[in-house]
Amino acid sequence: MTEISLEIKNIKKSFVQEEEVLQGVSLSIAKGEFITLLGASGCGKTTTLRIIAGLEMPDEGRVFLDGRDVTDLEPNARDVNTVFQNYALFPHMTVAENVGYGLKLKKLPKAEIKKKVSHMLELVQLPGYEKRKPSELSGGQKQRVAIARALVNNPKVLLLDEPLGALDLQLRRAMQVELKRLQKKLGITFIYITHDQEEAINMSDRIAVMNKGCFEQIGTPDEIYNHPRTSYVATFVGSANILQGTVDRMAGSQALVSFGGGKVLVECCGEVLHPSESVTIAVRSENIQLDENCGCGLEAVVEEKSFAAGQLRMVLRLPDGKELVSSRYGIDANVKVGQKVCYRFNAADAVLVDRQKPCVTDGTVKAESETPGAASEEESHA
Repeated sequence: MTEISLEIKNIKKSFVQEEEVLQGVSLSIAKGEFITLLGASGCGKTTTLRIIAGLEMPDEGRVFLDGRDVTDLEPNARDVNTVFQNYALFPHMTVAENVGYGLKLKKLPKAEIKKKVSHMLELVQLPGYEKRKPSELSGGQKQRVAIARALVNNPKVLLLDEPLGALDLQLRRAMQVELKRLQKKLGITFIYITHDQEEAINMSDRIAVMNKGCFEQIGTPDEIYNHPRTSYVATFVGSANILQGTVDRMAGSQALVSFGGGKVLVECCGEVLHPSESVTIAVRSENIQLDENCGCGLEAVVEEKSFAAGQLRMVLRLPDGKELVSSRYGIDANVKVGQKVCYRFNAADAVLVDRQKPCVTDGTVKAESETPGAASEEESHA
């Protein structure tokens, strides 16, 4: 069975004069797994991280590290280290002194500290930087020093609180690759916090999408992106259209659904829908196919047209007045604002969402797996 590195069980947390920040969440993380807590500001992800680190006490629930209850232990008594967004390097110390600070507190011999610091700087690709001060480093170099300082003590779990947030886009993408490389090489469990969906998808074995103090969905990047369970997950991770419709009838494993002045087929994935039942479906904007000549599909009018990040984005006005977004790569000068077009999408690209209560409280690793990322989770709904 997959070895569990960290578990949080039924964690609840409220602050004075505030609503419940964490609503009884549970999550188990496999050894050597890279898991990301993804969500908007105020969703509870930083509070979750601080409770794991021992910087906050939960109102209810327990934290287990390698099966040992560490809920009541001080931060320095837990085999967990944290990398913060501002790095928190000591400005008066050299790089070597910053990285070796924790080892010095442990009163290791100077020769051993020097050896471990040198090895860690090699791992983060900063050999020869031992004598520099933080003021002499770039943002990316400071971030690597902070990571080296956190890893040199060989913690069982490394917590990373939006450590790339202060970097520019190109450097952030380069550091994503570096962090993932380092994590795989060392085999340490990483728990990463971000509100950046691209970061989460690129780096994670699993993603826990948080909203209003609970996990809306826990799964692999593919599951989160291609099989969202709620409209919140569908719209927060990527660009998705949320469509309200009514079931006409079942057609084998698919359902014929009426919405927006037309009818579409939706893959039911084993669910049985009933005539006149109201359903919500999510369709990624890139899966909306356009026919400029209106030879087939449902009719719409191009309301807006914009180009960004290599993609043409078009807002379509449906006959009932609602909007639909379609996107595709490249600039397409043939599509004009005000033009009537037809659109369609495959049944497999229409995902049923909001079928169950949105708050996933339990994400436990239970399956045997060659890699942590392939571990499945057992989820019970609050």
